[in-house]
Amino acid sequence: MVVGDFAVELDTVVIGSGPGGYVAAIRASQLGQKVAIIERDAIGGTCLNVGCIPSKALINAGHVYHNAKHGDFFGVHTQDITVDFKRTQQWKDQEVVGKLTGGVSMLLKKNKVEILKGEAFFVDDHTLRVIHEEAAETYSFKHAIIATGSRPIEIPGFKFSDRVLDSTGALALTEIPKEMVVIGGGYIGSELAGAFANFGTKITILEGSAQIIPNFEKDMVKLVENEFKNKGVDIITNAMAKEAVINGDRVSVTYEVGGKTHTVEADYCLVTVGRRPNTDEMGLEQAGVKVGARGLIEVDQQGRTNVKNIFAIGDAVPGPALAHKASYEAKVAAAAIAGDQASVVDYIALPAVCFTDPELASVGHTLASAKEAGLKVKAAKFPFGANGRALSLNATDGFVRLISTEEDHILVGAQVAGANASDVIAELTLAIESGMNAEDIALTIHSHPSLAEVTMDAAELALDMPIHL
Repeated sequence: MVVGDFAVELDTVVIGSGPGGYVAAIRASQLGQKVAIIERDAIGGTCLNVGCIPSKALINAGHVYHNAKHGDFFGVHTQDITVDFKRTQQWKDQEVVGKLTGGVSMLLKKNKVEILKGEAFFVDDHTLRVIHEEAAETYSFKHAIIATGSRPIEIPGFKFSDRVLDSTGALALTEIPKEMVVIGGGYIGSELAGAFANFGTKITILEGSAQIIPNFEKDMVKLVENEFKNKGVDIITNAMAKEAVINGDRVSVTYEVGGKTHTVEADYCLVTVGRRPNTDEMGLEQAGVKVGARGLIEVDQQGRTNVKNIFAIGDAVPGPALAHKASYEAKVAAAAIAGDQASVVDYIALPAVCFTDPELASVGHTLASAKEAGLKVKAAKFPFGANGRALSLNATDGFVRLISTEEDHILVGAQVAGANASDVIAELTLAIESGMNAEDIALTIHSHPSLAEVTMDAAELALDMPIHL
């Protein structure tokens, strides 16, 4: 900060306090740097405040309500099940989001990270301005880490409003919609569609490609499509959304399929067609940082931009927009600034998870991508239906698939579709990261009964010695 004619110089400035920014700030401080973190909105960024965390809270609340209404197969009969949605939102905001963001603030202070509120603009490659309501200060820095995240894309004909929502607006609703149209059936659209469908909302998903959640394999997505069908969700693929017209408390959505125009009405229209990096209007050109055509900052294996003392991570750089990717890159960048030249990113074991019903998770190669890479591999697919814990949960839809090399059975990829796939994938991610083979997993004692046993059974299948299939 400028004091008289002298500028107080910080070792490292982190711009953005999401799962990339706050992790970078804490790790940089642990490595001996004097750190400040700049946040223009709420500590925790999109993920903790209006993204990953609140959406999972709402998804879980939807599960509780849906399971309460459909417990007959257990012999559990309930009557007059209702939802106080304002109380649901209060729990989400105060007991989940509030505790986590408060915890992050405490961790930053504990690690002696200075928190600066305001919007950051680069003056040059060693100076920036922080502008807030009261005033503006100038800071000098040795290194900067850009962790500004991303924001929802607004498309022509669908201007965000009280009835045409982005994901933030959908998560903040104070009522359960009777009907909702979801434009875009990717991760966010499918997750929120599932959450509201569990609350009883009539959902119509309009997806531009041939299948929803296109980043996952067809046999995985088929399980989600079947569950959506059971809950009355209409999925319309190869659809091009044209316009949303608001009429009072209703919205009419026009879309085109195969050259024919159709219209569907609902209480709300949720638009989830992707996100745009928050790299504009922060003076990157003043610092000499090169930005690509889509607003993404090109970086090297340590997160360093073309300006050697400025780094970028998370949604601001190419690659999947995943919170855990941002946190991983944050640690690499902080280590690089501290002089660790051996610290570089390696995405071979980067898991991807979609919190649908059932959950989907994937890490490493698919069978197709492994073959395209010239690897001689085979797939071993073990069903949840042959697992005792899955049966006891009445969650038998799904499978674990291992992709391993033919010769030595080294694990190079895995896919999980089913209950708690987001947790089951962790063991497989570790196995790929560590270069384990199927025998390593098969010889590991897994607790019984557990869903983790499906992984062990899949490994035994990969070795052509299955016990339970």
